[in-house]
Amino acid sequence: MDADVPPHANEDFAQVLAELRDHYDVTDSEIARRVGISPAAVHNWTHRKAIPRSAAIKQLSEAFPAFPQARLAAAAGRTAPGPLTPDREARVLELFRQLTTEQQRLAEIQLKAWRDNNQT
Repeated sequence: MDADVPPHANEDFAQVLAELRDHYDVTDSEIARRVGISPAAVHNWTHRKAIPRSAAIKQLSEAFPAFPQARLAAAAGRTAPGPLTPDREARVLELFRQLTTEQQRLAEIQLKAWRDNNQT
């Protein structure tokens, strides 16, 4: 393997899902049950007919911790949310508090748009 290419860099979501099934010895139905989605959704991921939304990726990583959210998201062509440390959260909140009411409203609209873009 090329030393400059990170492990798992070229895998797609169906490949990661197959590895997850093998690692945990679970079926599509069991994955669906643990994540709280339909077996049809998992079937569609398995057969490359769809990719999971960000919320499902997060639930998968929580239900199957050997598969981190960042890896699942990358395989699905998404970016996992960055870590939010208490210090960073405090800095962002302090900046937000210094905005006018109108600026806060506009910032909230922009943040929601970025979030929504990550979830589709």
